[in-house]
Amino acid sequence: MDANSDAATPAWDIRLQKIVLFIGRLGLAYLFFTQLFWKLPPTFGCANNNAFPQPAAENYWTANGSSGLCFWLGMESIYKDLPRAVLVADMRPAGLPKLDVSITPLAQLNGALIDNVIIPNLGVFGWLVWLAEFWVFVSMLVGLCTRFGGLVALGVSAQLFIGLAAIPRPFEWEWSYGLMILLSLLMFGLAPGRIWGVDAALRPRLAGSRNFFGKLLWWLT
Repeated sequence: MDANSDAATPAWDIRLQKIVLFIGRLGLAYLFFTQLFWKLPPTFGCANNNAFPQPAAENYWTANGSSGLCFWLGMESIYKDLPRAVLVADMRPAGLPKLDVSITPLAQLNGALIDNVIIPNLGVFGWLVWLAEFWVFVSMLVGLCTRFGGLVALGVSAQLFIGLAAIPRPFEWEWSYGLMILLSLLMFGLAPGRIWGVDAALRPRLAGSRNFFGKLLWWLT
């Protein structure tokens, strides 16, 4: 690559890149903002003494008056053993094979974690989930430690993908979570707070830091 290629980039091109990255950052912030209110602490949106959907119940997707975090954790538990194929490209109408990737083992592992660790300790993990999503919102909104914000968003999105992508009822379109993963991955890699964010002011002050905390904070911005 030509060492002078950046200098040769037109100003409008650089400005466009910044604007697009800024929009992507605010978009991820607003996405996580919209998800904060259906699982507000301290109940996390759960009803009827933390009732969870039961697979044996008729119309189990609405059983027990479950709502909030309890409902969706229940869905992940119910469907943990269902064969799950994602990244589906059905090319059979064109005479070509169907492509997909099975995540059944990951879904089973995720379900076991939910059943044995998260649900019995919902008071703790409910706070962790809510605070993680609140942090992504704040991080992306003001551009603070956005590489770390992107990493947290990536973890949240990946867990949702494993637990909920392509479940049949209520049907969850796999690319709803897949696109969250891709956007979070971009924010993690590009650290967008360096453009019109707090990181732009913070990062130069951390450059050359010799202590561990300073180096870590520099990386997270």
